[in-house]
Amino acid sequence: MMKRFILVIIMMISTLGIFSFKNNTIDAKKTSYASYYHDKFNGRKTASGEIFDNSKFTAANRTLPFGTMIKITNLENGKEVIVKINDRGPFHSSRALDVSKAAFSEIADTNDGTIPVEYEIVD
Repeated sequence: MMKRFILVIIMMISTLGIFSFKNNTIDAKKTSYASYYHDKFNGRKTASGEIFDNSKFTAANRTLPFGTMIKITNLENGKEVIVKINDRGPFHSSRALDVSKAAFSEIADTNDGTIPVEYEIVD
């Protein structure tokens, strides 16, 4: 009887231990594609209310909160850039990010148009 009780306690602790791990997918590294904003968007208001400037290090994402800082890594060359989310988009299912031209040119040639990236939230 005592062995069974101890076994039940061990199983309960094990089960609770599994659920106690942080399972916040918003903090996980994600891979997708990124493109950059056309110059015609300069001076227009973003979804956050900021005025868009292609020379700043900003980006659009459909779900990340405004003001979130993310590190974007070009998967083709390993170059990285940190940007602030200040807009919504891109509205193209194959891409998760639209970045400013300045940020894009830090990690890729703007002639590329779209690049494979990994991105993650930074503190």
